[in-house]
Amino acid sequence: MCNNSNDKCIADILKVINILQNNAECADECLDTCDRGFLGDSVVSFAYNTRPVMLYTSFSNGVTAWSMPTTREAESEEVSSVFRVEKVDGNCATFRVLIPNPDPDTSAIRPYVITNSFFTMNLNCVCAIRCLNDTVVEGV
Repeated sequence: MCNNSNDKCIADILKVINILQNNAECADECLDTCDRGFLGDSVVSFAYNTRPVMLYTSFSNGVTAWSMPTTREAESEEVSSVFRVEKVDGNCATFRVLIPNPDPDTSAIRPYVITNSFFTMNLNCVCAIRCLNDTVVEGV
């Protein structure tokens, strides 16, 4: 069942992720879930700054991973399904599109790089989120 105005769990989880990314430090002990109270493997781990997420929507042909263009160019056909929460306002959220790090020397440490592509989504359209491993993303 999709998120609706009576069920704000996805918005609440994204708010937690956004706060953690903005503070990048929190000492709460939680289960290894999207809304655990710290970034990284433990409270004393390396200072991560991003919890990448994937969004899933439900349309007539089932649940689908949401993807967005990686640039602002209208002709661009390159898309990504990995995002960084930038802002949550009520039941809407703004995301930055992340792409795989093309540099083989740093991709193991920093698997994603930022793009200049942003979008705002009504969270009523999101049926599920998938949190990926916490990481460091340069430039945020």
